[in-house]
Order: sequence, then structure tokens, then C-alpha cells
Amino acid sequence: MSTELLIAFILAAVVLSVSPGAGAVNTMSHGLRLGIWRTLPSILGQQVGVVVQLVVVGIGLGALLASSVLAFTLLKWLGVLYLIWLGVQKWREPALAMTDGEVPVMSGWKRFWQGALVNTLNPKATVFLVAFLPQFIDPTAARLPQFLQMGAVLVVVDIVVMLGYASLASLLRGWFSNPARQQLQNRLFGSLFVVAGGALASYSR
Repeated sequence: MSTELLIAFILAAVVLSVSPGAGAVNTMSHGLRLGIWRTLPSILGQQVGVVVQLVVVGIGLGALLASSVLAFTLLKWLGVLYLIWLGVQKWREPALAMTDGEVPVMSGWKRFWQGALVNTLNPKATVFLVAFLPQFIDPTAARLPQFLQMGAVLVVVDIVVMLGYASLASLLRGWFSNPARQQLQNRLFGSLFVVAGGALASYSR
């Protein structure tokens, strides 16, 4: 990939990551409740979802999802149901006393796999990558190195952007230190997860 094409791809990756979506909601939800460092497992888990999406596109399943109504619909509704389930769980989540000795409700591993599922169960991302990646692929060169390069860029950019989201959310953490405000943020992000699920449900190719 030429330098000019790489710069264009990085800019496109930034726009893709900054665009509000379920991953950003998930990151801000954890960042607001737990702070930046405890949000890292979720952010890293989301990168597993990014890699899975790239592998799916790379081996041709992305083209299947783009052309098969049944495959696309099944994966879409799995994603919708999972996001709505996350929203309901977040809405019902009790407030915690935010002290230095606080024990997180959800373990790091659970946050990791939740982030992975949020990004994996998103056929909209798969279809987007099917249309997006070929614009930056040189058909005369080996594809594997190009996919590895683009995958590395997407992961690094998404980590940086998600850390930015988590940092922004953590700045508001003090304001949500009392139970009433915590309950408010639980219901806010619970609602956003449901809205994200609704947006995914309404998405069509």
C-alpha cells in the first residue's frame, strides 16, 4: 500500500471508529462506571470482534452475507437481540457505591467477551467492510499482507478512539458518584443499547 493510500485508509478508519455505534456505547458505559483502565478489557474485546469481521470478509463469508438474505437476516437478528439484552441488563443494573475498594459487578473477562460479541454480531459492519476494503486493495499484489496491514490499522485506530471515548466518559464519573445519578446513567446507556439494537434491526442492504 502506497503512503498516500495508507493515509487515506487511516483517515477512513478514524471516521469509521468515531462514528457512534454499539461499540462506542459499550465503551462509554464502562468508562463512565469503571474508569479508563477497567474499560480496557472491553476495548480489547471489541478488537476481537474487529478481527473476526476482517477474517469473515477475508475468507469470503462477507460476500455471502452481502448476497444471502437468510445469512444476513440471521446474523442481524442475533445482533439485535444481544444489544437489546445488554440494554435490559444495563437498565436493571443496581447502583454501586463508587469507592476505592469497589469490586466491579462484571469481571474483566466478562467485559472482554461482551465487547467481542458486541462487535462480532454486527452484520452491518461486515457488509460495510465488504464495500470498504476493496477500495484499498491492490489486485495485482498478494492479499494476505494487505489484509494484515489494514487489520492492524483498524485495530490500532479503534483502540485509540475507544480510549478517547472512555477518557471522556471517565471525566464525568465524579458527577455520577451518587446512586441516583448512577441509576440515571445505567438507564441512559441501557436505552442507548436498545436504540442501537433498533437501528441495527432497521438496517437493510
